Amino acid sequence: MSTLSVHSSRSTLAIACLAASSFSFPALADFTPLDDSTMASVTGQAGVSIELETRLSIDHLTWTDEGSLGVNGLRLSGHNDTVLDNLKLTIDIAGEGEVLPHGFSEIARRANAGQIDTSNPDVADALAKYSVAGDFGKQFNSGDLVIHLGATDYGDPTSLQDTLQAVDFELAIDSITTSGTDGTTNLFSDIHLQGYVGPTDLVIRNGGNSTRTLTNGNTVSGSELQLDTHFEVTNGNLNWDAADLIFIFNFAAVGIEGLQIHNRRGDDTLGHFGMAHATAKLSRGTGATSGKEGLSIHDVEFRADIDMPVFKVGGTSIGSVQFTDFVISDTTMLVYGH
Repeated sequence: MSTLSVHSSRSTLAIACLAASSFSFPALADFTPLDDSTMASVTGQAGVSIELETRLSIDHLTWTDEGSLGVNGLRLSGHNDTVLDNLKLTIDIAGEGEVLPHGFSEIARRANAGQIDTSNPDVADALAKYSVAGDFGKQFNSGDLVIHLGATDYGDPTSLQDTLQAVDFELAIDSITTSGTDGTTNLFSDIHLQGYVGPTDLVIRNGGNSTRTLTNGNTVSGSELQLDTHFEVTNGNLNWDAADLIFIFNFAAVGIEGLQIHNRRGDDTLGHFGMAHATAKLSRGTGATSGKEGLSIHDVEFRADIDMPVFKVGGTSIGSVQFTDFVISDTTMLVYGH
């Protein structure tokens, strides 16, 4: 039997929201959504906005099977251990064909108003991509639950830098370990990342009881959680003690300093404003070969440039390492117990 335990030194709104969201997933098939007009009659407005500030810390998070995997000393905050703030969540239940904020639609809105120069290729791309039916965003179907994370205050409306750096974050983890009868092994240690969170969208598509078949033959539910996020890591350090990267590179005994993750080089920068980009979809799924039912994670894509200016092996620097146009795509996973 596997168990998961969390020991946290703080209770936060973020944990409560996460728990509430988690409890709702098994009931998706029986969920009857409210449209905007119904919601407006209850709340007096169509949709809800939440201005959020928080600081999250967890002393120990442990998954126990025959052995255990532990995340120790996790902290999520603003830069320099300040409060993570200037966050604004907009939550809407879409009507049929409704256009709601998504991605860089705020930049498209400002470009259309003449506040931002459209000679910038990224700005021009955003204006073309997010201009929909006389509004700015993405068009959704009736009953889709749309959560858009942006900033409360974007600063100077004519400044792209202010917009892209409106929400700063800092993530620190003391260690990630695995334990068993033979002792404890550090996988990673002294993780410390600083950067900026760009537009992030969570969409629960209202697909009812419909299903579809992926290219690998797996069957997945038409009601799915869709994640789309942009972010940038401007300075990061970590020790890669013993672990594999996507089952290809073993970086044991490696130390990385000055880590940067962005998208400013190569052939796929257009539309990303220099930020790394990740997307994924999650739903109930059934394996075509195994017949097992579990959590399907599909249509996964990650695009970034990665800079490691100080790359140490065994405590000694061997120079710098760069990845340009680092892309993970066409990736599907089915997760189930055994």
